[in-house]
Amino acid sequence: MASSLLCGLCVRSCGARAALSAASKVLGGSPGLFVGHVSPVQAQQQRNLSLHEYMSIGLLLKDAGISVPAGMVASSSEEAYTVAKQIGSKDLVVKAQVLAGGRGKGTFEGGLKGGVKIVYSPEEARDISSQMIGRKLYTKQTGEAGRICNQVFICERRYPRREYYFAITMERSFQGPVLIGSSQGGVNIEDVAAENPDAIVKEPIDIVEGIKKEQAVKVAQLMGFPPALVDEAAENMIKLYNLFIKYDASMLEINPMVEDSSGMVMCMDAKINFDSNAEYRQKKVFAMRDWTQEDPRDRQAAKADLNYIGLDGTIGCLVNGAGLAMATMDIIKLHGGTPANFLDVGGGATAHQVTEAFKLITSDRKVQAILVNIFGGIMRCDVIAQGIIMAVRDLDLKIPIVVRLQGTRVDDAKALIAASPLKILACDDLDEAAKMVVKLSEIVSLAKEAQVDITFQLPI
Repeated sequence: MASSLLCGLCVRSCGARAALSAASKVLGGSPGLFVGHVSPVQAQQQRNLSLHEYMSIGLLLKDAGISVPAGMVASSSEEAYTVAKQIGSKDLVVKAQVLAGGRGKGTFEGGLKGGVKIVYSPEEARDISSQMIGRKLYTKQTGEAGRICNQVFICERRYPRREYYFAITMERSFQGPVLIGSSQGGVNIEDVAAENPDAIVKEPIDIVEGIKKEQAVKVAQLMGFPPALVDEAAENMIKLYNLFIKYDASMLEINPMVEDSSGMVMCMDAKINFDSNAEYRQKKVFAMRDWTQEDPRDRQAAKADLNYIGLDGTIGCLVNGAGLAMATMDIIKLHGGTPANFLDVGGGATAHQVTEAFKLITSDRKVQAILVNIFGGIMRCDVIAQGIIMAVRDLDLKIPIVVRLQGTRVDDAKALIAASPLKILACDDLDEAAKMVVKLSEIVSLAKEAQVDITFQLPI
């Protein structure tokens, strides 16, 4: 099989969400971190940092003493030529560095088919790289937007005798990390889990005691490693687990882990996701983040210290507190609307942050109305009101805005909104506010479909 000859050439999920989804299916859909309903648009958003393959392999696995293929990254076709010569092999693989699954079956701007290519000379590496670098790759995961390829990873081609699947993930049903292994690697592990669940090995690890040698040996044996390689495979698993814990990873996936033609155990490919809550102590890792691979709104939200996830609806939501945000989205759905985003300004937002939040929401052209739902505890309602008034005025917003405020300094907030000349609809009852914003969204949508302008007038 051609894929078995390549340095990690396997058509599989390699985006952060795809990897998490795969882990969920492998675990049998257990009620843990991976269970949830996400729309196609939301699927490209996540609160887990995902690094490019060359970073995961070259900067993390290699430093941890784990056997990986020799490879280097290139940012231009000429650099690809130089790198290919430095590697010193005429049997190479050129891999587009794009954070999306299905690279092997993707298509580039310009017509090149596939983001993973075998080449046989530095000259061919240069030619293929020139058709990848600086162009968008379109896969099932990227959709019509595509993802820009700024770099290629050039690595030596290895010839595995056998391919295995190995992963580590945090799983609530096991109350900690779990090792996942299979004798069937280099393929879509989701298919293996669906068709032959007995082929999946699961070994929970006590997060306090850490991994034990006998656990790693057990997994290696059940995965089908030859007796002579069981200890080596187990040592690699222990190193991978230690890396997983050291860097606060939420998921680590090696597909395939192989026994190569020389009798070594090697990790041919690596996908690692990191918990965003650990950013403050994993500054080195998070400094590697490639914002060109993410929604520009995510970067804008990060700069403003806002929690934002884009969805595919028409009603923008600005809320303080994750639980209230979820409840707000639910009540919008209950009344027949669809939320356009999850935006939590937190408990200490400033008027400036509220303005930035409105910029984020209105940057989505699908948004037809906005619901602001604030419960002032630590967060003062009058600060939110100041931010709303500033945003509506500065951004010259034309779409209807429904505001529901309760809690600290709510009377001051209501006075500020009432005194402003801006068209902001106030509502004390959340249920009524949700009904109102859904109706207003429908009116704006119908008007746009009919290509007519509408203006909203507040009652006296």
